[in-house]
Amino acid sequence: QVQLVESGGGLVQPGGSLRLSCAASGFAFSADSMFWVRQAPGKGLEWVSGVTSGGGTTAYADSVKGRFTISRDNTENTLTLQMNNLRPEDTAAYYCAKGRAGKGNQLKRPMDHWGKGTLVTVST
Repeated sequence: QVQLVESGGGLVQPGGSLRLSCAASGFAFSADSMFWVRQAPGKGLEWVSGVTSGGGTTAYADSVKGRFTISRDNTENTLTLQMNNLRPEDTAAYYCAKGRAGKGNQLKRPMDHWGKGTLVTVST
């Protein structure tokens, strides 16, 4: 059974940093691409970042490029999102998600499992 458990959210002032983690279990973590998505209050899901199965290729939404860094540890089955220079508009529930197995560009795969999320609030 696939399990994805996020942690690390909280309240931070604008300009601050947070590090989100996602503990994965129940599947071959090192075989699948992984993603972070977020949902701001009253808005739809927004794709934030993705990383290929081996960690060699990453991608970011324009809104977070240069401020967020995605990484993974395939020995610990952990996905991480380092968020720097946070802005109020980054306030959202953040979810890690697993890419569906298959062929083609890993970063364009649909997602087939999500965690329950961790809340990030950026405010004074």
